[in-house]
Amino acid sequence: MLDLVLEQASLIGGTIVVVFLIMSAVRIVKEYERIVVFRLGRMIGEKGPGFVLIIPIVDRVVRVSLRTVTYDVATQEVITRDNVTTKVNAVLYYRVIDPTKAIINIQDFHQATAQLAQTTLRSVVGTADLDELLSEREKLNKDLQRIMDDSSDPWGVKVAMVEIKDVVIPPDMQRVISRQAEAERNRRSIIIQSDGEKEAAKKLSQAAQILATSPGAMALRAMRTAAEVAAEKSNTLIFPLPMELSKILTDSSMMSMEKWSESMTKQQEETDREAEEENEKGIPSIEEEFKDVKFEETDEQEEEEEKDEEDKK
Repeated sequence: MLDLVLEQASLIGGTIVVVFLIMSAVRIVKEYERIVVFRLGRMIGEKGPGFVLIIPIVDRVVRVSLRTVTYDVATQEVITRDNVTTKVNAVLYYRVIDPTKAIINIQDFHQATAQLAQTTLRSVVGTADLDELLSEREKLNKDLQRIMDDSSDPWGVKVAMVEIKDVVIPPDMQRVISRQAEAERNRRSIIIQSDGEKEAAKKLSQAAQILATSPGAMALRAMRTAAEVAAEKSNTLIFPLPMELSKILTDSSMMSMEKWSESMTKQQEETDREAEEENEKGIPSIEEEFKDVKFEETDEQEEEEEKDEEDKK
């Protein structure tokens, strides 16, 4: 009886050991995973995905995920090439493309990639100006991705993308940049306004030439202007006049100006003729007559002054 019990116990124990060994020898690898197998400390390769058999106790496996990892790079305080202190952070996307290299060539590829991202971010941003950092972010992202991908290639890690998220600059520099942007906007507005005035002047010149050659067009324009003014609520009164009246007034004003210039010319000619005749006859001029009068006036003044002195004595 005792022998039977011992036999059954040994059978059950053997069954348990066999089941345990079978369970230890079976590995289920997911689609996005791979396992690197070490046999007695020596790598024999990577396996997966699906059902994988290993030798229990002898083999040791390390699972590696092939999915893309998103890493938020901590904020780094950087001095740009033009000596401006900024704070920059970024986001990193990477994945393992060679599980064997990721396990053998480096101890912790996640930590190594994170440290590489921080140092590369400081190096690349430090070689750029503040204007380049703010306006050419796409170029800096490509430089970051290229440098990190080359550095992490021996680890079996592929850096898919690096994006600079935020750039924090000091408040004083923010005010300077805002003033610069305001001045640039004012310059552009002045240029646009001057270009508009130039184009408007050309169009007005063309319109004036067309209206000058077509009196009917001028009348239509006047009627349109009257309609626009009448549509507004105002106390303005408009008296339409025929366009021929402006021509009549213009012609009459030109004729009157010509007549006035002719009369002035004739009057000047007569004055010159009279002066020539007086010179020929020997008649003293007006200036000589006034000169004699002045001498007589000075003699009378001297006599009056002598009489005043005698009276005083």
